[in-house]
Amino acid sequence: MSSELVINVTDEEIRVALLEGGQVVELYIERKRDASLVGNIYKGKVIKILPGMQSAFVDIGLDKAAFLYVADIMTDLEEYYTAFLENDHEKIDLYEKTEITPDKSVPIEDLIQEGQELLVQVSKDPIGTKGARVTSYVTLPGRYVVLMPNVDHVGISRRIENEEIRTRLKNIALEVRTKNYGLIMRTASEDATLEEIKKDYDFLTLLWENIYTKKDRVSAPSLLYNDLDLIFRSVRDFMSHDVERLLIDSKEEYDRIVEFAGSYFPRILEKISLYEDREPIFDALGIELDISRALDRKVWLKSGGYIVIDQTEAMTVIDVNTGKYVGKESLEDTILKTNLEAVKEIAYQIRLRNLGGIIIIDFIDMEKAENREKVFSSFVEVMKKDRAKNTIYNITELGIVQMTRKRVRESLGRTLSEQCPYCEGKGFVKSPRTVAYEIFGKIRRMNLQRDTTVVISANPVVAELLSDEERQGLEGIERKYNIKLVVNKEDNLHQEHYDISIL
Repeated sequence: MSSELVINVTDEEIRVALLEGGQVVELYIERKRDASLVGNIYKGKVIKILPGMQSAFVDIGLDKAAFLYVADIMTDLEEYYTAFLENDHEKIDLYEKTEITPDKSVPIEDLIQEGQELLVQVSKDPIGTKGARVTSYVTLPGRYVVLMPNVDHVGISRRIENEEIRTRLKNIALEVRTKNYGLIMRTASEDATLEEIKKDYDFLTLLWENIYTKKDRVSAPSLLYNDLDLIFRSVRDFMSHDVERLLIDSKEEYDRIVEFAGSYFPRILEKISLYEDREPIFDALGIELDISRALDRKVWLKSGGYIVIDQTEAMTVIDVNTGKYVGKESLEDTILKTNLEAVKEIAYQIRLRNLGGIIIIDFIDMEKAENREKVFSSFVEVMKKDRAKNTIYNITELGIVQMTRKRVRESLGRTLSEQCPYCEGKGFVKSPRTVAYEIFGKIRRMNLQRDTTVVISANPVVAELLSDEERQGLEGIERKYNIKLVVNKEDNLHQEHYDISIL
């Protein structure tokens, strides 16, 4: 399937869309006021060790301290690679695998101490209330290779399946690397020449040596290396042989990309194009519509069924419904067709929205085991296109699929939206009648003196209800307690809030 990369640049933000067959499958947004920190390298200082959590807080000069897990200090190569894997979404096979750290039973307080200075790299951006996650093992991705200066091994991307090519790349890697630096051959290296790979490696080696030298000249906390911006990262990471075109709407950034590619990746120069039409690029290609749909809670299927996506703090729940689709055959066939149609849309929405962490999918119940297996197999197959690492567990008798997906940055919804200030994230508010009855209950508990005047200030909707439909309730309280109740409308009051005062 043909792919293209579309980049929209404004004064406020950069948006990068990866299209497959003309449809947006991945979207990356970087606002210039809030650029990603992933890949940045810092000289930090340990400010607090948490033995019970086997982790530590590290000051790297940000508003929130970074979080360092013990697994990011003592790790084998598979885990060491995670920091790169989570952002580049490639998988590797390792050669000359070498354990580089002590037994995992060693407590974190025996590995680092408070006040100690560390060289760390951001592996996850701050998400919500959490600070950035950092690792003490550095990865420096280039176009064709990834340099890992702390370990001694060679790895090959598993996306390269041809054994002859894999053997050739392994031999090239062993030939070009120096100082026993670790080296991963990326998918883009599949058709790269020895000279191109060596040039990439030499650049990364020089970059690392400059970073390491700078470390000794500065005090913690300090930024040692700022990773490429979203535009250059996209060129580096996405412009594989199956991406036919890069289209960008900024002449200034187009010139930068051409200069950058000309210096490091000349073979992709012919794929880079400048968009010059008057209609905004995302509008012309229908991308704005896809972004709008990606913020909706309910997504309709072509058959008339729909899925509902609810994102919570800990997980995302996706529910499948038949909706308007009634089918033409048996109920089981109708359910199966709806579930199979939902499979493709769910996989698409997971990638587009960048949903991460725990994901629970509730397909419509199917009586036949073979139908459940068919839906599950279809979902596993379509999720193979996902660049992010994911693990999918077998479907249950109730049609529920559990999965996990690597989360490095905020989801699209969290990036473009914020918690509703009115409902405070609950998704609902108390009804006016419920609030009215709460007011009645509170007045009854106030132990008021006879002939007292009580003023109720409430949201206009609640005040209107009290003065109209619930007027009989007010009058009943007035008679019972021999008091006078006055209702005031307050436009600035939340529907759930009210004030009761005594004159």
